[in-house]
Amino acid sequence: MNTWDVIVIGAGAAGLMCAITAGQRGRRVLVLESANKPGKKILMSGGGRCNFTNLYVEPDNFLSDNLHFCKSALSRYTQWDFIELVRKNDIAYHEKTLGQLFCDGSSKEILAMLLSEAEQAGVTLQTRCEVEQIGFDGSYNLQTSQGEMTAESLVVATGGLSVPTLGGSDYGYRLAKQFGHQLVPLRAALVPFTFSDGFKLLSEKLSGVSVPARITAGNQSFLENILFTHRGLSGPAVLQISSYWCEGRSVQVDLLPSTHCLDYLTQQKAEQPKILLRTVLSQLLPRKLVLELEALWWPEQAEKPLAELSGQLLKDIAKNLNDWDLKPSGTEGYRTAEVTLGGVDTCDVSSKTMESQKQSGLYFVGEVLDITGHLGGFNFQWAWASGFVAGQVV
Repeated sequence: MNTWDVIVIGAGAAGLMCAITAGQRGRRVLVLESANKPGKKILMSGGGRCNFTNLYVEPDNFLSDNLHFCKSALSRYTQWDFIELVRKNDIAYHEKTLGQLFCDGSSKEILAMLLSEAEQAGVTLQTRCEVEQIGFDGSYNLQTSQGEMTAESLVVATGGLSVPTLGGSDYGYRLAKQFGHQLVPLRAALVPFTFSDGFKLLSEKLSGVSVPARITAGNQSFLENILFTHRGLSGPAVLQISSYWCEGRSVQVDLLPSTHCLDYLTQQKAEQPKILLRTVLSQLLPRKLVLELEALWWPEQAEKPLAELSGQLLKDIAKNLNDWDLKPSGTEGYRTAEVTLGGVDTCDVSSKTMESQKQSGLYFVGEVLDITGHLGGFNFQWAWASGFVAGQVV
């Protein structure tokens, strides 16, 4: 039987960080990964350049049933700590937008750094290893596809349901339930919207068109790009708001967030009465989008100059431009979701150590917990921070 101080299930961002930290303390650490290689989600993140953290990490950038839970870990292992690790390993990086940090080269550099740190810390990694059964009799006994193993501490770093092709599964949730933990309801987040009404035809025609916009759901808004797709809407603003959207509800899209459209159109009508509305709007929005909006909102007046358009029509068009009400039929689901919203309820987990308060020696780190970050490197920072604080005590 293989005997270890710590067994970590999952060789993603949180699992590797936990293993590194524990190994550096002299603990004998084994990381088990069911896939054929570690860090698959790290490799595909950020378009292959790994948006590894954000300059402006705050608790407000996270969603949870317990918004206070993330504060301790995030304050004890900050974005600056991870940036220092990146610099120490001579990985070049840059800020893209809104504090998002990406590798200049490839996300492979971040994974290689983590694997190198793990090796230096004496961590053992076993891939293609399925955990089949876990028992506890004072220590954790694991039946796996590569034999029986035992450890004093067990760390669940299995991620969530997002992107099953990269290993996303419900294993961590099932394991949490086995040891008496409750789950906050799960759903796909940071995910594109789909539509089944007339908007779907419009989005198909506009597929590939991207514009800056403000999108709102309830009391939450994001101002970034939206992208029309064959199935509906994507882009950073849409992915962000998807975490706050409730099925059956509408979202509001402001296509010209820096323009009060009624004032603008009224002014243009006074100054350029003979010009066409599509010509005016094409100065602010992609012409392809304007032509589709024209066919949708003012087809019968398309060839009339502004002087001949009624004040009510301009008011209606301006309202749509600044407050377009759209009702998604759903999302693309876990297939393309970047994260899983919900997870292991943090009410029974220590915010200082990530240890279960129901089961001694059992720890949860990363996405499997009910902590979900905004788009932009926040979920990685949660992985680094939660992995680090658990690694200090396992």
